[in-house]
Amino acid sequence: METTKEKADKNIHKEIVNNLQDLLEKNYDAEKGFTKAMKDAKNQNLKRFLQQQAAQRNRFATELDQQIRNLNEQPKESGSFTGDLHRTWIDIKSSVAGNTDEAVLEECIRGEKASWKEYEEKLQNKNFPSNISGVLQNQATEIHNTLNRVKTLEDLADVE
Repeated sequence: METTKEKADKNIHKEIVNNLQDLLEKNYDAEKGFTKAMKDAKNQNLKRFLQQQAAQRNRFATELDQQIRNLNEQPKESGSFTGDLHRTWIDIKSSVAGNTDEAVLEECIRGEKASWKEYEEKLQNKNFPSNISGVLQNQATEIHNTLNRVKTLEDLADVE
C-alpha cells in the first residue's frame, strides 16, 4: 500500500511530465509553423530567419524529449490537433490577405507571444527540479529574444 508521501511524489512526477509534454507538443507545433511560414515568406532574409527558428524549436523539442526520458517516461511524438487547425486557419487567412511577409510576421509574433506566456506561466506555477527549470528558463529567454527580433523585422517590413 502506498504511503501519502509516495502518492504525493507520484502526483508531482506526473504533473512535471504532463507540463513537459505540453511544452514538447507546443514546440512541435511551433517548428511546423515556422517551417510553413518559411515556405510562405517572399524575402530571403526572412526565410533564413524562419528556418533558424524552426531549427531552434526542433532543438527545444529534443531537449524536452530528453528531460521526459530522464524521468523514465515516453515523450509525445507529434504536435497537437489544435496546432494543425491553426496552420489551416493561417492558410485560409494568408490566401485572403495576399500572403504578405508582414502577415507572416504578425502570425509569428502572435505564436511567440503565446509560447513565451506559456513558458512563463509554467515556470512560475510549477515546481520543476532545478535542472529542468534551467532548461525551460533558457528556452523561455530564447523565445523572448525571438519575439523582440520578430517585432524588429515587422517594423522593417512596414518601412519597405
